[in-house]
Order: sequence, then structure tokens, then C-alpha cells
Amino acid sequence: MAAATELIVDARGLHAWYGSSHVLHGVDFQIARAQTVGLLGRNGMGKSTLIRTLLGHVAQRDGRITLFGQEASRARPHVVARLGVGYVPEGRGVFPNLSVRENLVMAARRGRDGRNDWSLERVLQTFPRLKERIGHLGGQLSGGEQQMLSIGRALMTHPELMILDEATEGLAPLIVSEIWRVIGEIRASGIATLIVDRDWKRVLAQSDQAVVLQKGSVVMSGAAVDVAANPELARYLGV
Repeated sequence: MAAATELIVDARGLHAWYGSSHVLHGVDFQIARAQTVGLLGRNGMGKSTLIRTLLGHVAQRDGRITLFGQEASRARPHVVARLGVGYVPEGRGVFPNLSVRENLVMAARRGRDGRNDWSLERVLQTFPRLKERIGHLGGQLSGGEQQMLSIGRALMTHPELMILDEATEGLAPLIVSEIWRVIGEIRASGIATLIVDRDWKRVLAQSDQAVVLQKGSVVMSGAAVDVAANPELARYLGV
């Protein structure tokens, strides 16, 4: 486990509810600086709820959350974003009536340390399809193009942590390969990354650490290579 000074996410004893439904049960979860963590588990096991709790989207929550050394247990989503968290949500969240350019630049800001590595030009170089469609409305893009736009928009906030929730869901194989290429580039750039994706083999291949959820509790965690080699993994993923 990373030393506390290296942790950019340190969550302890997280509980979360939707109404009377108790979804997370005392989850401990950490991400160190520049580390990639894969979050695994079958559908309905609490992965998206854990992400939403860290982001401040779940009102009924309990436990301690520290982000970048700051107390964030009750932080609102806009505060979490300003701390340096980029979020690519399941469903993409593209503004359909704004152009590709407008979707990108409306989110642009320098990093907390003044970094401006992910300019509009770099995003368009990373996603040539977006450059070709720079004047198209978000609603005119294919699902894969919208996903690229969602990732590019998050990168233009210069996050220190990028959260990708089902970034390849429902996309054609060629687009999926492109998305994973970019995830690799994000990881190589030193941005800490939290990945949720159904392709658990690819998640583990791209991750330093892995956490497996079962019914809202952590049932397995550790180095991704060790989790991948654990014979119990198949039972928790239903494969």
C-alpha cells in the first residue's frame, strides 16, 4: 500500500444508500499519485456507486474521503472536479446542441499547478476523428465519437485523476481499440486513472492495482498481476 503522503484518494469505511437500499458496506479504497487502479465486479455490485460516492453525487453516504490531502467527505461534485478529478461518465454526457469545439473548450482550464499539457490541439491530435468533425454538433456524432469527445473534454480540465466508467461499452471493436490506446497514453502521461470496464482482462493489463467488489464490499485487492492470477477471481466476476 502506498504511503499516506502519496495517496490522492484515501477513502475509509464508505457506506452509501439509494433510499432504503444500502449499496456500499464499509469500503476502503485508495489511489496513489500516477497509479492506475482497475475496479472490477459483476453488474450491480457497487462499482458505479463507489465512483459516484467519491465524486459527491450520492447524497446518502457515510465514511471518510480525502482527495489530494483535503477532507472531501461531504464535498459537492463541482468542488471535487476543481480539486483535479476528471470524469468520463457511463453514457458520455456530451452536450448534443454544442459543436465538438464548443464541447471541448467549455471545460478547458489549467491544472492545479498551472499545467496546460492537454491543449485543444493535443486533444485533436490524439483523436483525429474529432478534428475531422470539429464543427459537428455533439448529437450528430456516433457513439464512439461521443466517447472520444467525453474523454477529450475531461483531459482539457488537466486532471490529476481520471475516472473512466465503462468507456468502451457498446462500441465497435476498432473504436474500442482506439479508446484503450488513449487510456494507455493517459496512463503513460502520469495521470492517475480509475478504470471500470467489462473487459476485465484488458483492465488488469492496464492497471497497477485492482479492487474487486461483491455486493458492495471489497472481496479482493492488490497488485493487478496478483489479482489476475488469483483463481478466486472467476467466481467474483462470473466468468
